[in-house]
Order: sequence, then structure tokens, then C-alpha cells
Amino acid sequence: MRAVEFQEHGGPEVLRVVETTAPEPGTGQVTIDAVWAGVNFADVKARAEGYRVPSLPYRPGLEVSGRVRAVGEGVEDLRVGQEVAALVDGGGYAEVVLADAARVFPLPAGLDPRTAATLPTVLPTAHALIHEVGRLRAGESVLVHGAAGGVGTAVGQLARAAGAAVVYGVASSDTKADYALKHGYDQVFLPGTFEADARRATGGRGVDLILDPVGGDTLRRGLETLADFGRLVSFGNASGAEPWRAGQGELYPRGLSVAGFSVLGLAQSAPAALRALTERALRTVRDGTVVLPVTAEFPLSNAADAHRLIGGRTSVGKLLLRVSE
Repeated sequence: MRAVEFQEHGGPEVLRVVETTAPEPGTGQVTIDAVWAGVNFADVKARAEGYRVPSLPYRPGLEVSGRVRAVGEGVEDLRVGQEVAALVDGGGYAEVVLADAARVFPLPAGLDPRTAATLPTVLPTAHALIHEVGRLRAGESVLVHGAAGGVGTAVGQLARAAGAAVVYGVASSDTKADYALKHGYDQVFLPGTFEADARRATGGRGVDLILDPVGGDTLRRGLETLADFGRLVSFGNASGAEPWRAGQGELYPRGLSVAGFSVLGLAQSAPAALRALTERALRTVRDGTVVLPVTAEFPLSNAADAHRLIGGRTSVGKLLLRVSE
């Protein structure tokens, strides 16, 4: 089978297509003949910085869709040939992908494999940010960093459906702002001025919920942008900055809260909770609440081009690799 891996950290050029033996499922596992693979910023960080890379060589890719190829011992609710999507720890950039059966989700009627490949990381994350962790209530305001990305696209729509009074986004260019405004956002601010812009837009009150995948100094500035009793949810550290810590001095005076979320962390620590979350999230696609457009796709052999697009911070929406026809 073909797979994409890197043997050293570096730029997109370190990605190589290799011929290798297809994996076989062990107990509680399945293999999937992949048709599509999602491309995420976490894949870029893995290649460039070693994010969540246990050893080299390493195959990136956290989400795939396709058909079950084989099932391992103890797997009872999946069958060979079944169309599925899966969240994996790595190895998604390959023609045959090994996955834990607990993280493999049969495709419901009406959900095609191409769309399904966009969902395993993005949609549960977005749902958790609005509902389970962010606990957005009708009539509240929310501000979302990375509004034009995959998670941001889904969050804007989910926030609107949850009854948010106003949905603010943060995006780094006019192109990204225009994209976000088509997916649930009322106003979009620039990263350098978002706190002043949000304060001005809310008449000095601040926003009730902030969702932040950037980290570092953006977290500190976010706390200063919250309304009284506001909540901030961190779900990434795209800036690569040293963690900024909030304590009693920042939180106590105005009753602020800070929470965190990682879909990969939840998959490791609470797989049953992840499965329930994913099933709830998938319903929002089936009922039309969320539409997650694919804005670019590449053949598996051109994975480096997909990484260049994401790494250049110019992409919007969701990117896919076409593994097979």
C-alpha cells in the first residue's frame, strides 16, 4: 500500500510517499480502506515540531473515511465493507488505516464519505466548545479565534443554532473574514485589535464566551475581553508560545472561568464520552444545522501541497486528501 510519512522534522518537503505493508487489526481494532483523509493544523505541527509524535518515521493524519477492510477479535458492531469515518492517533495518510473500533463511526444514511472525512476531529470539537464545555446559553455572545478554519466554520453555525445573541470572529485577512461572515458570524475582528473591537462592539461589557486555539498572550488578552462571569475555553496552542497561566488574581474579581478541551485527549482518557459526543455532533450534520465545506482537496501524493496551504495561514474551511477513487 501507499502511505505518506516523514523521517525527520522540517518543512512540507520532508513528506514522502512510501510503499509498505498494509497493517492487520489486533484485538478491538479494524483496518479501513481509506478513500479520504482530513488535513489538520495538528498534522503540520507534527511534521514541523514533533507535536504528539512518539517516534520517527511517523505517518500523519488524524481522520479518515472509507470502508472497513478487516475486523479484529472482539469487534462486534462493525462489518467488512461498511462505510465509516474514524478518528486515529496517526497514520491517516495511507491507503489502509488501522483504527481502534471505539473511534470508528458507521456513516448514517445521507452522509457521504467525502463529507464524513471532514468531521471526526472538527465536529466533536466544535460541539464540545459550544455545548459540553463552553455551555453557551441563548442570548449570550461568543467570540471565536480562527473563525475561518474548520472548527471555526462549524462553531459559527452551532453558536447561531444555540441561540447566541451575537457571534464574533477573529481572522487574519479580509478573505478569511468574508468566509466567516457566510458561516454564522456577525462581525469579524483582526487578531491585533480583537479585544478593543469586542469591547467597542459590546458597549464596554465584553463577551460571555471566548474560544481560543491560539494560546499564549492571546489567552491573557481574551480574559481581559470577557464580560463579568464570562468563560474562556482553550483548545489549542497554535502560536507555539509558552503557556500563560491564570490564577486567583485574574479570575476571582469578576468571577471568570477558564476551561480546556482536546478531542485527542478525550479519545485517550474517556473514549465512551468521545463516542457519545461524536454521535450528538453528527446529528447536527444530518439535520442540516452544520455544513462543513471542503475548500481544497489534493491527491495523497500531493500531501506536501496541502501542508503548504495550511502552513501559509491562508486556507479556509476544510482540506482533504483523496486517497483512492
